[in-house]
Amino acid sequence: MQKSNFYSDSHLIVASIRVLTHKNHTPPSIEDVSTALSFSSDKGHFICKKLQGMGIIDIVEGAFGIRLFVNDHLKIEEIPKDEKEDKLEAALKKFKDSKKDLSKKIESFQAQKAKKQKDLFAQLDKKLKKESNKK
Repeated sequence: MQKSNFYSDSHLIVASIRVLTHKNHTPPSIEDVSTALSFSSDKGHFICKKLQGMGIIDIVEGAFGIRLFVNDHLKIEEIPKDEKEDKLEAALKKFKDSKKDLSKKIESFQAQKAKKQKDLFAQLDKKLKKESNKK
């Protein structure tokens, strides 16, 4: 199976919007387009948000939910054809790494707190022994 790229997926999304609008006589939702293309809902939302940001499609929220409209399909040709969707994977990896860093910081902080508490109890124990020895 060939790995998809953003350029090809953009063409598929825009074509799907057009076909579903023609077929159902109403603009489709992101879920309708994702289902028609066998994309996950997350992937469909991700691509549609990027296309909206580029001015290729419009995402309109109304009384009947979120609907998609083709705005300027010619802007798809401005997308690099060989750009892979590794950016999503890179962003996910970056998020996981930051989560690991945060976990390490929390563990380090907890270890420092435990050490401080242990030292404090040791000091209190020394003071109590000194005072008991004086009596």
